[in-house]
Amino acid sequence: MAFDVHRHWQKVSELLQNNTPFAVVTMVDVRGSAPQIPGAKAVVTSDGVVDGTVGGGKVEARAVAQAIDMLKTADGCSCQLVTWNLQTDIGMTCGGEAKFFFELFLCNDWKVSLFGAGHIAQALVPILLQMNCRVTWLDQRPEWLSRVQEHPKLTKICTQNLQDEVKQLDPGSFFVLMTQGHATDLPVLAEVLQTMRPPYVGVLGSLQKAKILRRDLKGKGFSDEKIASFFCPMGLPIGNNTPPEIAISVLSQLIQERDRLGIIEQRTKSF
Repeated sequence: MAFDVHRHWQKVSELLQNNTPFAVVTMVDVRGSAPQIPGAKAVVTSDGVVDGTVGGGKVEARAVAQAIDMLKTADGCSCQLVTWNLQTDIGMTCGGEAKFFFELFLCNDWKVSLFGAGHIAQALVPILLQMNCRVTWLDQRPEWLSRVQEHPKLTKICTQNLQDEVKQLDPGSFFVLMTQGHATDLPVLAEVLQTMRPPYVGVLGSLQKAKILRRDLKGKGFSDEKIASFFCPMGLPIGNNTPPEIAISVLSQLIQERDRLGIIEQRTKSF
């Protein structure tokens, strides 16, 4: 079967969109007899091959089994290069040797649920979308949400009742609140703290706003632990009070907390 590059990337895009972990197995080299040619690919999920082939029969069964095992045991994105003798390692009659490259795509992207589409969010969202990050963006104003172009990693939700959407969101995401003010931040914050324990909750604002938020949460019966569990003011103490620099301040804290919590597998920058 000839390798169909268009179908391959269509399947890969579909799996990424659906957040389905998968592996791409590529036959990168052949010595002697082998049932496929270099460059042949198979896309493998936990259910088996979903597109392509690297030869069929015993060699593909071995490659699929290895890919599934890697999907089950890996705790981060990884790659592996293996060389198999088709006779001694696979048990095939042909005496060739094949080299396979395994790439894992675990789809464990960092997730951010961002409430508010004002000027700071307009600066923040495009940067997040350049990273290993999926963003759910909520606001009451469709014209503000539309200012950032559609993106495969961006989900926009326009609703007049922001707090009603909280339960539909991933509790493992970072919750970032920068709506039009205290009156809209407080109901969302209260719903988040009441219904889940996200790894990060932050509210944009001043020390005075933080004081009022915590006072109002106390009046609603929230425990001291819950009241102390969110960041406000949100962001690191860097930059000035322009929307782009506030966005960078917020993003810096998000990255800092993401790395501290080990949300995604990566090498932290060192000096």
